[in-house]
Amino acid sequence: MTTAKIKSHKQLTAIVSSLKRKKKKVAFTNGCFDILHAGHVKYLEDAAKKADILIVALNTDSSIRRIKGPIRPLTKLKDRQYVVAALGCVDYVTSFSEPTPLALIKNLKPDFIIKGADWKVSDIVGRDFVSTYGGIAATVLYKKGYSTTAIIKKIAGSFGK
Repeated sequence: MTTAKIKSHKQLTAIVSSLKRKKKKVAFTNGCFDILHAGHVKYLEDAAKKADILIVALNTDSSIRRIKGPIRPLTKLKDRQYVVAALGCVDYVTSFSEPTPLALIKNLKPDFIIKGADWKVSDIVGRDFVSTYGGIAATVLYKKGYSTTAIIKKIAGSFGK
């Protein structure tokens, strides 16, 4: 059941087209989600409340290495997709390897693009595009005190590194 939520871009395009014909609202968010933690779960739950359907696009492993450095991700894409797809608030999961998900956003045309409140709405990738058809870029609060980098540092520190 969980793996059924993991879709290619082509599959998602058809699904979203069908959902929109049924007047369903689609929210889109993206990120690395390297080590899933309570902050991620709260963020995704809040993002899901913005629409009928939540799509989460994960950075590929090579994309994360370009962003975070050579030791990341700690968890491979297939595993990250599976874990995120297992969340009840997530309807579909896909991935992207480009520097930003703009091409995917242009393809899917979501009603909402959601990012954490650490982003300025004006900096959200795809904001200008979705506004051309009435879509909205929005932020949701994130649970303070949670970060993958902090978890990695805590684990490394507990092993004397």
